[in-house]
Amino acid sequence: MADPTYTPPAVWSADTVSGGRFASINRPTAGAREEKALPVGQHPFQLYSLATPNGVKVTVLLEELLEAGHKAAEYDAWTINIGAGEQFTSGFVDVNPNSKIPALLDQSGPVPFRVFESGAILVHLAEKFGMFLPTDPASRAEVLSWVFWQVASGPFMGGGFGHFYAYAPEKYEYPIDRYAMETKRIFDVADQQLAKTRYLAGDEYTLADIANFPWLAPFVAGQIYNDAKTFLSIDEYTNVARWAREIAARPAVQRGRIVNKVWGEENTQMRERHAAEDFAGKNLDWTF
Repeated sequence: MADPTYTPPAVWSADTVSGGRFASINRPTAGAREEKALPVGQHPFQLYSLATPNGVKVTVLLEELLEAGHKAAEYDAWTINIGAGEQFTSGFVDVNPNSKIPALLDQSGPVPFRVFESGAILVHLAEKFGMFLPTDPASRAEVLSWVFWQVASGPFMGGGFGHFYAYAPEKYEYPIDRYAMETKRIFDVADQQLAKTRYLAGDEYTLADIANFPWLAPFVAGQIYNDAKTFLSIDEYTNVARWAREIAARPAVQRGRIVNKVWGEENTQMRERHAAEDFAGKNLDWTF
């Protein structure tokens, strides 16, 4: 259904008000809006994030590295409340000029440096610790292809389908149909691949799975974008469901998915993470 009341002007105006859930923070300009430094802990890695799918990618990888015995992967995780605009503070903009979570400060060496964009953070950490990213050229290419497939697909599922189906102040048929179709196509790509292989890039658990799991699994579990699981008939994708349930049972994944989570039941929230002991008393089980 088209909007009969809107005709695009010849030149879009920056004064246009964007309604909906994120209207108070949406602007067409970049940069800091408030002077505020970020907290910095003593661990080698400082993560500034939120437990959205893109944020969970990084906390799962960090917890997997710790699970594998890499003590040098210890990290402090600080929540950035994107609904309140904390991504536009001067401290956060210094770490990520694009004002999106997650952002990482690597202070493991003599000179700290920033890494932003979730895909870049995953590759940086995997290469640093020599895990979840094969060195064989063909296997490495396969893993990176699935990682960046997810990076390219995420905006269609989140900013496309999720926004118009769950967050937009009005419901319009065309954008919902457009992005529902693309989200289902993305699921079909994964489902066909997982009919052939245990994990996305083959028989080994890799960055490909860590990147894709936080986006695909919530649809399987029915825990994202209202009743999207029913609307999109996600139960059709049985291979994705098998894969998602297997990964969800991993201890590091169960921990990583609640770091910087500030909604839901209190014992599944973790505003900050500074040590393994912080998980004590938390409900980490995720069955679906």
